[in-house]
Amino acid sequence: MKNKLTDLHNHLFEQLEFLGDRDIKGEALTEEIRRADTMCKVAGQIIANGNLALNAIKTSDNAIGKIKLPPMLTE
Repeated sequence: MKNKLTDLHNHLFEQLEFLGDRDIKGEALTEEIRRADTMCKVAGQIIANGNLALNAIKTSDNAIGKIKLPPMLTE
């Protein structure tokens, strides 16, 4: 997979720069606000998914017996 959390970080800051552009007004600004809202929602889901995987690894590491994690949490 080519997308990394650093890519997400860069996209969010790029969007923040767009929103900070004082030359964007009216419908263009409204569209950027909608785009930013959507990006934040998607980013939140990506971060939540990463936290799920991290918590699964922590749980596995702390388990007395070995737990076999589903592939989606280990790849």
